[in-house]
Amino acid sequence: MSERDTGRAAFYAAEKLVHNLFDRAGTSHTASIGGTTLTLPAEAKFASVASITRYVGDVLAMPSVRSTFERADVPVTVRARRGHRAAEYRTSGHPGLAELGGEIAIPDSAAGTWALRELVVLHELAHHLDASGGPAHGRGFVDTLITLVGLVLGPEAEFAYRVLLSDAGVR
Repeated sequence: MSERDTGRAAFYAAEKLVHNLFDRAGTSHTASIGGTTLTLPAEAKFASVASITRYVGDVLAMPSVRSTFERADVPVTVRARRGHRAAEYRTSGHPGLAELGGEIAIPDSAAGTWALRELVVLHELAHHLDASGGPAHGRGFVDTLITLVGLVLGPEAEFAYRVLLSDAGVR
């Protein structure tokens, strides 16, 4: 049995701050946090589950991701999710997924377009790559997500996650 995910609410609240920071950065992509002005990278937006599937494959094939995360060679599928309120990652603990490795489910309805963004996909992919065995949004996951964001989006995005999550007390 996995540990209780007691940090979930605090993590999601802090992650919302990161998403808002990217949303407010505008066309100049600049934002100030922790007394530092950053130029944030442009965040990819996706049109379909098929485009997310290609993106996930590209990320997992990056040499830096492959050398950093032992689970980068474990297969993961992407599918459309019914409903619009949540994206999710499921692993082999669910029936039918043992042979697949893992599954990312992304809402793709008109009301679920909030999930068709790079930061959401990286969050779900971090669940796949997290080998810590800890709570779903615990320290191991947070470290995995921050490292993944840094490898994919660069040091400015990694810094934004690190500062905003730390300021919110997420460890």
